[in-house]
Amino acid sequence: MSDSPSAPASSENQKVPAYSWYALFVLVIVYVLNFIDRQILSILANDIKADLGVGDDYLGFLYGTAFAVFYALFGIPLGKLADSWKRIRLLAIGLTLWSTMTALSGFAKNAATLTVARIGVGVGEATASPSAYSLISDWFPARLRATALAIYSSGLYIGGGVSLLIGGLIVENWNEAFPDGWNGIVGWQAAFLSVGIPGLILALWVLTLKEPIRGAIDGLETPEDPEPFKGFFRELSQVIPPFTIFGAAARGQTALITNLVGLTGFAVLAWLLSQVVPASSNILTSALVGSFAISDQWLFLGVGYYAVFSWAMGLKSRDLPTFKLTWGSPAFMSVILGYGMVAFMAYSAAYWGAPYAERALGANKSDLGLLLGAPSAVAGFLGVILGGRMADYLQERRANGRVWVILFGLLSPIPALVVAYSTESLGVFYVMSFFANMLSASALGAAAASSQALVLPRMRGVATATFFLATTLVGLGLGPFMAGYVSATNGDDLSTGVLSTLVVAPLGFALLIAALKLVPSASKSVVERAKAAGEEMI
Repeated sequence: MSDSPSAPASSENQKVPAYSWYALFVLVIVYVLNFIDRQILSILANDIKADLGVGDDYLGFLYGTAFAVFYALFGIPLGKLADSWKRIRLLAIGLTLWSTMTALSGFAKNAATLTVARIGVGVGEATASPSAYSLISDWFPARLRATALAIYSSGLYIGGGVSLLIGGLIVENWNEAFPDGWNGIVGWQAAFLSVGIPGLILALWVLTLKEPIRGAIDGLETPEDPEPFKGFFRELSQVIPPFTIFGAAARGQTALITNLVGLTGFAVLAWLLSQVVPASSNILTSALVGSFAISDQWLFLGVGYYAVFSWAMGLKSRDLPTFKLTWGSPAFMSVILGYGMVAFMAYSAAYWGAPYAERALGANKSDLGLLLGAPSAVAGFLGVILGGRMADYLQERRANGRVWVILFGLLSPIPALVVAYSTESLGVFYVMSFFANMLSASALGAAAASSQALVLPRMRGVATATFFLATTLVGLGLGPFMAGYVSATNGDDLSTGVLSTLVVAPLGFALLIAALKLVPSASKSVVERAKAAGEEMI
């Protein structure tokens, strides 16, 4: 089955050039470094907690919310830029930014500085997947797109696993060589510096890639946008408060009232959550300027959700076809939110696995790198590749074949997670973590390809950014924090914290059952629905 109803028949049988596979290899390397820089915080968590005097809830906030909100918000205008500008250049600039901010984390002396650096990493990494997804969709025909996206996505798991190995070795060797630090730099800071600096060199390699012709492989060649940054700055102003209010006012009185109602609603919701969810006893008190309160978590998320709401309403006004095929499509929303529940559980387990094994089961950092990190990389790689191939196989036979793989990735890891975070055996924990990681990874390629199949080529960057809103503001923004918060309020019990995230499984199941019914007809009617919404480029 073709992802695009209007794609020429020959595109399904055309041979993929060797250069496409080479370019994909470079993108995988970029994504590996992306997740090394992101995930290394896991192996460093206990050291940061001891040095900076923070609690598990703050560590969940730092890994999840502080990163996720800015990653998600800047992913929107950067997704638009990926749809209109040179994606290779955009990716190289983003790689330079997030690598620099990762290295700067190595100079952090307090949680405030570390939080700012983490925000910078989120902004830089927001360029990666919108650019890469769009490039891959122009390098590979529809019949291999889920496989190619799965191969790219394997960088997530390779980087996440390798980060534990690299981080553990650096911290232990640095602390052994410099027990009192070197020039004020201790092991966890050295680890940030060591993984951040290589990204600056990799950015030069990325710049050597050739930009493909947008949409040509699907027979929907799209001309270059003569003013690519105009749309970027427009989207930026629509998603960053308080400019969102002015942007809404420019669209008319009704839009302004709708925006203010949304602002009020999210503000009230954030306040209510800060009152309902009490602060833990060991939450950060002095490391931040003033103090970190539980309300900061909800303030960040409240701002994030309001900004996304403002942007979605603005998108509806500015680009109705794109809005209709993303936010206005029940099929698209059920796919990305269903996968968001997979991410909610998977991100929590991936982040807290190393701190849990070290703290509760007595593992040391070097063993974690070899017995948790390296197998995690293999598990994720196997899961995402096999899941991608299975998704393509099923898609050729069933119109909702990819959705079945997402559903499998939601439900199958649950028994392994329960055993992993209930056992007292370190060996059993390692084995069950391997299977939980592999099974949850199987959903990613299928979910990514499903979201791309439900939009036109010119919309792929925005569709990717919207897809990652579910994985970040829902999965990453809430999952790790929830696990950390439950742990902090239950005597640093990370077992209870991680297992508490399984509560979202029934919601994910309901969303994906809906997707099974909605996706087939939606994928067949992409062009027709775009035309009905006013699309003029078809």
